[in-house]
Amino acid sequence: MMALQLRLLHLAFLGLGTTGPLVQGRGFHLPTVAWPSFFDFTRRQEVQETIQIPKNGSAPLLMDVQVFVSNVFNVDILRYTVSSTLLLRLSWLDTRLAWNTSVRPQHAVTLPWDSLWTPGLTIQEALWVDWQDQSPRARVDSNGHVDLYLALTTETNCDFELLHFPRDQSDCNLSFYALSNTVLELEFRARVVNEIVSVKREYVVQALKTQVPPQQLVPCFQVTLRLQNTALKAIIALLVPGETLLLADLCGGLLPLRATERIAYKVTLLLGYLVFHSSLVQALPSSSSCNPLLIYHFTVLLLLLVVSTTETVLLAALLARGDLRAENSLSPAPRRERQDRGDPGPHPEEVPRVKGSRRSWAEAADRIFFLVYVVGVVCSQFFFVGFWMWATCKSHPAPGKAIPHGGQPRL
Repeated sequence: MMALQLRLLHLAFLGLGTTGPLVQGRGFHLPTVAWPSFFDFTRRQEVQETIQIPKNGSAPLLMDVQVFVSNVFNVDILRYTVSSTLLLRLSWLDTRLAWNTSVRPQHAVTLPWDSLWTPGLTIQEALWVDWQDQSPRARVDSNGHVDLYLALTTETNCDFELLHFPRDQSDCNLSFYALSNTVLELEFRARVVNEIVSVKREYVVQALKTQVPPQQLVPCFQVTLRLQNTALKAIIALLVPGETLLLADLCGGLLPLRATERIAYKVTLLLGYLVFHSSLVQALPSSSSCNPLLIYHFTVLLLLLVVSTTETVLLAALLARGDLRAENSLSPAPRRERQDRGDPGPHPEEVPRVKGSRRSWAEAADRIFFLVYVVGVVCSQFFFVGFWMWATCKSHPAPGKAIPHGGQPRL
């Protein structure tokens, strides 16, 4: 009888405290506590247990990750960086946070992120990361499913493929690592959603994909952004001025070789193109391998202008020397009389022109050079277009992937 009374008293005492859910720790079961005691996490032992990674038996904890890409901006090909705005939705199961809905009718609650276990994510390529919510809250349902939303803006490094600039296309990676866990404890299952609604920018996002890199020491998932250059700005600012100067140089070849304005015209074009070329070098990026083909194209245009200007100067010098010799070939007496009268000399048209003279030879060479120059310019343009469309370039291996200097860690 006494034992029965003690048993009833014990059950009555337990009934006073079983108004909340059962919180299960790792390796032991905490006694049931009242609802307020559970959700304010005042007990040190309970807090210490809930901030440990949940167990999934012998398998790693499976975490679903949704990456919402809402904006990609400030694509800087000179610094090889790209800025983006992301929203991460992390979902996992933590049975320690489950409760019985028959006892407590609420189906979901929100908890501070620092009161339960959450993965610590690090972006490998990031130069800086701005987490927009410094104190996010996690949503927990009665079955222990946890949803955590993280909004961030980041600037990351990107290895742009600029060989075909300004029609280049590059893949930029964002690698998220959970450095505080191992692959035996945590496994990611990721997918990406494109929520970009604006296309008024130079680089547009053509595709998005996610993958989980194999043979990693720590849990990781990777988001790949495929960026396409719209090319309009580069065509207007780079290609049009360069081709216009080349066309003006071809038109300058139509001027007579004896015209004194031709040399000034050619030299002016060359100096103007030198200024354009110097600004072009600063506007285009450079790399250790696979530089933009435009750099070589504009260098070829510069060499063509130098050859054209040099030809004009040399042939004009030959003509001037021929005129001087023809003038010196006149009799000394008439020349002395003209000097006394202040007459500098005969007009160029008055200089005798004999068959096979230096003047006729220089003019014939100028006409031949002009035809060869036009053919060379046209062929160089067609060659560049074909090479630009079909050429490929394999970049040098990165130091981290070159053996034996480095390599990815393997399990």
